[in-house]
Amino acid sequence: MASFGFRTDTGRQREGNEDALLLLPSRGIYAVADGVGGHNSGEVASRKAMAGIENFLAANPMSGADDLQGKYRENWLKGYFLRCLQKVNAEILREAASDPVMDRMATTVVLGFLDMESLYVVNVGDSRAYILRDGELTQLTEDHSYVNKLINAGTLTKSEARMHPQKNIITKALGSAKHTEPDFYRFDLHQGDRVMLCTDGLHGELTDDEIAETLRHKEDLNGICRLLVDAANEKGGHDNITVVCVDSK
Repeated sequence: MASFGFRTDTGRQREGNEDALLLLPSRGIYAVADGVGGHNSGEVASRKAMAGIENFLAANPMSGADDLQGKYRENWLKGYFLRCLQKVNAEILREAASDPVMDRMATTVVLGFLDMESLYVVNVGDSRAYILRDGELTQLTEDHSYVNKLINAGTLTKSEARMHPQKNIITKALGSAKHTEPDFYRFDLHQGDRVMLCTDGLHGELTDDEIAETLRHKEDLNGICRLLVDAANEKGGHDNITVVCVDSK
């Protein structure tokens, strides 16, 4: 079982915490979510997403991938996790439709599955997965956000995006549409790799260089997560902050 650490914090500007996380280290599963919506419905959406993923994993064991290797295993797992998030998406939509207070609630999700020498990542929204390898930080996921579309179109730089007034607008989330297609990735894992999942309360406050500097610390992973959250709060703590760190074996 890989070593891991986590921390979630309301931040300095919000009254409640609409982030949520899921930690299933015995299964190699880690996830974070950032809910959106008024009247605390964002909190409902993010927690429902984490519970829905856990329930899906319990009801649908991954034993079907046990005898598969290479692309066959990757494709099986892709289908598995996409079905999982599609089911969660339907559950969030169903609850939102049943209660006017929950109307338009939605949530981001980024999920990491550490499987032998591979890391599988599924994401919707702007919560991110990173990997620190040999001291260098790489963002593994791509944000589903308005400013990221502008960056990809070449009309906005990454530094400009950090200050853009619409930087918090996401273009895809669980609960935002009947059919939401998550992104799916597979990466090779090396011994000593450090994987980090986080909500935008962290990466919206800290630059990649600042994140990398903290992830290089020799403290235990809970201590590193605490340092990251403290640093985000020192920058203003404008949003809820959630971070999970996992070291590969």
